[in-house]
Amino acid sequence: MDPTPGEDSGDTTDGGVTGGVPTETWLELPGEDKGGLYPNAVELKVKSGSERNYTAYYDKSTYTSMWVAYPLESKHMGSYSRPDDWSFNPLLEEKYQVDLCNATYSDYPPYARGHLIPNASRNGNKEMQLQTFYVTNSVPQIQDNFNSGMWSSLEGALQSAAAKKVIYIVTGVAFSKVGESKTISYTTAKNDTKKVPIPNYFYKVVLKVTTSSSGTVTSASTVGFWFENKAYSGSTYSNYTVSVDDVEKWTGFDFFANLPDSVEATAEKNTVWSTFSNF
Repeated sequence: MDPTPGEDSGDTTDGGVTGGVPTETWLELPGEDKGGLYPNAVELKVKSGSERNYTAYYDKSTYTSMWVAYPLESKHMGSYSRPDDWSFNPLLEEKYQVDLCNATYSDYPPYARGHLIPNASRNGNKEMQLQTFYVTNSVPQIQDNFNSGMWSSLEGALQSAAAKKVIYIVTGVAFSKVGESKTISYTTAKNDTKKVPIPNYFYKVVLKVTTSSSGTVTSASTVGFWFENKAYSGSTYSNYTVSVDDVEKWTGFDFFANLPDSVEATAEKNTVWSTFSNF
C-alpha cells in the first residue's frame, strides 16, 4: 500500500515560510539543517489550495534554492501547454529574488533557467504547473547536452516511474562538496544586477515506499544521482547513480528524515537504478 500525497498533515502560521525545520511528516522533506550551512535559508511551502505542491529550501544570500522536495504521481502529469514566462514567488519578498520573469541569464548560452521541479512533473494541474515557473525554482544550468539531454532523460524516467507508483524526489544543487574548495563563478539575469552563483553540481535523490494497512512505512528503496554542471555526451543517467548516503555526505543534508530510522539506514545504501525502478 502506498501513501497518497495530498492534504496537509499540519500547517504553519507564517504564510508557508519556515526556518528550515520540516514541520510536516511528508516523506520527501529533508531534515533540519543542523550544521547551519545555510543560515539565511528559508523553507518555502508552495501549495495549490490545501494540497502541497513542493517545498523549496531557498538561500536568500545566494538567491538559490539549495533543494526542492516534492511527491510525484500520475495525477500530477498531463498535457497543459508550457507557459512562456516566469514570475516572482509570492511567499518571499521580491528583493530576495532574481528577476528572471521575462528573460533568462545574461550568460545564455550556455546557462538556461533550469527547473528544479520540472514543468512536466506538474503539467496535469495548471496552478501547480505555473508554480514551477516561480523564479525561486530556477538555477543556472548548462542547457545543451545537460538540461536538454542527460537531465531531461532522468526527469522523464522518474515521471514514467511515478505513473505507476508514488515517488518522492529531492532535487538540489551544490557549489562545493562538504570539505571541498571549489571555484564558484557568477552570472546575472538579463533584467537584474544581482550576482547569482553558478552551481558546480546538480543532484537528485528519490524514494519509493511500501506501507502497512495502518500507513506505517514497512520498506523503502532509494537511489541518488550526482552530476557536474557541464555538457555530457549521451543521456545514460544510470551511469551517474550514487547512494543517498553519499549525497548526504557531500551536501550536509539528511534526506528522507521522516522515514523510520531502521528503514532509512538500509534503503539509503543502494546505488543501482534497476533496484530502485523495480521496487
